[in-house]
Amino acid sequence: MGTGGYEHLDRDRTGQAEAFDAIGDRYDEAFPHKEGQIEAGGWLTASLPKGTRVLDLGCGTGMPTARQLTDAGLQVTGIDLSPGMLSLARRNVPAAEFVRGDIGDLVTGGPLAPGSFGGVAAFFTLLMLPRAEIPYALGAIHRLLEPGGLLALSMVEADVDDMQIPFLGHTIRVSGYLRDELHHVVTDAGFEVIKEESYAYAPASSDVPPELQLFLYCRRA
Repeated sequence: MGTGGYEHLDRDRTGQAEAFDAIGDRYDEAFPHKEGQIEAGGWLTASLPKGTRVLDLGCGTGMPTARQLTDAGLQVTGIDLSPGMLSLARRNVPAAEFVRGDIGDLVTGGPLAPGSFGGVAAFFTLLMLPRAEIPYALGAIHRLLEPGGLLALSMVEADVDDMQIPFLGHTIRVSGYLRDELHHVVTDAGFEVIKEESYAYAPASSDVPPELQLFLYCRRA
């Protein structure tokens, strides 16, 4: 997918980064059990040779993914919109490179070269976008991956679009798909879905509701 039409979308990130700046490392406290994320990260580390460049898109605090990938000998670049999260990530994973950026900047070009990554981790990142932007974001990931490159993607299964929800004392906006529609969106962006895993997840914080997490293991077609 090209970028045609993306520039006409209303890219509204009001309050999103600020909420995560304020949440800080309480995010990891609220989501202490990340078995699905760790397993999907393990698929990347087992599938990619040491030294492969991997993009951690929406890296948050760098835990557990950027550290997991770095410890396995991969060259990790993390991107996040929240300066507060990036500060924590640099402290938690000093061996990785972290860059502040918006996913939309990757759609329109940005600082990262096409085909320069062997793998991308996008764990609960695309759900922070309105649905209209998600196909463009997947197209950008496709361009950043080398032919046959791998994508580990997770979303929360929910039929919602840019919906406001309470989150650790703040309000954020999230989107989601039911699993069949998520498969269609991902394959339409040029990916082969190799495997799917799902997990019922109950966060440790009482103001974040239980959720069904979907993990897709994908290859750039």
